[in-house]
Amino acid sequence: MFDSTKLFLFLTAAVLLAVAPGPGMLYVLARSLAGGKREGVLSALGTFLGGMVHVFAAALGISIVLAKSALAFAAVKYMGAAYLCFLGVRMIVDARKEQATTGTPSAGTEPDVGTVRPVRNPLWQGIATEALNPKTALFFLSFIPQFVNRESGHVFLQFVLLGTLSVFLNTSADLIVIVLAEPLGNLIRSSAVFRRRQRTVTGAIMIGLGIYLATSESK
Repeated sequence: MFDSTKLFLFLTAAVLLAVAPGPGMLYVLARSLAGGKREGVLSALGTFLGGMVHVFAAALGISIVLAKSALAFAAVKYMGAAYLCFLGVRMIVDARKEQATTGTPSAGTEPDVGTVRPVRNPLWQGIATEALNPKTALFFLSFIPQFVNRESGHVFLQFVLLGTLSVFLNTSADLIVIVLAEPLGNLIRSSAVFRRRQRTVTGAIMIGLGIYLATSESK
């Protein structure tokens, strides 16, 4: 069903994105530091369920288009590849901006992992936080179609399987963060160099992946 080369690329990119300390991971970390491991696990489960909302919503909408139109399939792939390059450039630019501001994170991009107030129901807040995030929807709409093998059919099933795998990897990384919450919180808070290097490396990988997918032969 899947092209082996692109499946390998997907797994590589998905793992790298899962372990990168982005807003979702920092949200779970903040919940863990504020309310303990139980609250962290519930938050991670909530973000998993919220992510699955985007997976199924994107699969239902885009699979119909991709299955019926080769032109639409190509258009989605090229736009998605361009978006991945844009994400990579933005990560690198943000890393440079953070360096210029002496390691202070940009407002709205990372929660203060030491001061987030506990919530009554972290599960539902996790679901709402992820499900209502338009950037997550845009990411799935641009990222997953790059690895769907249209010629083999079952576009909806491929989309759901790849999306579920991506969300599962993200949640697995979040659970590891929960176990290592205190030392990771100290590292992310104190090490501006760590944040800059992570964003720069991840950004370069995203740009490379976008260029490869845009120039490779469509399947």
